[in-house]
Amino acid sequence: MSEPKPLRQVFLEGVWHQNTGLVVLLGLCPLLAVTGTVVNGLGLGLATTLTLVASNLSVSLLRGLLRPEIRIPAFVLIIASVVTVIELLMQAFLHDLFRVLGIFIPLIVTNCAIIGRAEAFASRNRPIAAAVDGLATGLGFCVTLVLLGAMREVLGRGTLLSQAQLMLGEIGHSLELVVFPDYPGFLLAILPPGAFIALGVLVAGRNWLEARRSQKQPVPAGAIETA
Repeated sequence: MSEPKPLRQVFLEGVWHQNTGLVVLLGLCPLLAVTGTVVNGLGLGLATTLTLVASNLSVSLLRGLLRPEIRIPAFVLIIASVVTVIELLMQAFLHDLFRVLGIFIPLIVTNCAIIGRAEAFASRNRPIAAAVDGLATGLGFCVTLVLLGAMREVLGRGTLLSQAQLMLGEIGHSLELVVFPDYPGFLLAILPPGAFIALGVLVAGRNWLEARRSQKQPVPAGAIETA
C-alpha cells in the first residue's frame, strides 16, 4: 500500500492542482448553467461542497464493509441520500434560492466529480483525509462557480451580489453593488456562449499563473546536464 498523502498536499490538489472546473473540467453543466450571478454560483457551490464532504466521509467509513462488486451502486446510493437531505434543507430554509437553482440541486447526484472522488480517493483513504479531499475539491469547484458568476454578472448586468437576499435574507438587499450605473447590460455574458467564453478566460488565467510559477522555480543542480 502506498504512503498516504500529507493533508496539505491533498488540500492543494483539490483546490488548485486538480481543480474540478479549471483543470479536470468535470461538472460543466451546472458550472455553466447557474453562474449568471455570484449568489447562484455560491449557493450551488456550497451545496456541492457539503455533498462532497459528507459522501467522502461516509464512503471512507464504510469502505471495509462494501464488497468490490457493489461499490459503485453503494456510492451512488450514499451520494443520492446526502443530496436528498441537502435538497430538503434548502427547500425548507432557502426556498427562494432553491427555486432559482431548480433541477441543478438534485442533479448534483450525477456530477461525475463526486463519484470520482469517492472511487479514486475516499474508498482508499482514512476518514480525515477523505473529508479534507472532499472539502478541497468542493472549495475549488465553489470558487470557480463564484468567479464565473462574478464575471458574468458584472459584464451582463453591471452589478455584483444582486439577489443576495435569496441566501442571506433581508440583509442581502444592502450587499448589492452597482458596478456600472445606468448600464444597459451585455446579453452575451448572460447567455450560455458567454459562460463558455468566461470559463475559457479563467482556464487560461490559471494556466498562465502556473506557467509563471514554474518559470520562477529554481532548477535543481542535479538536473542540469553538463555539456
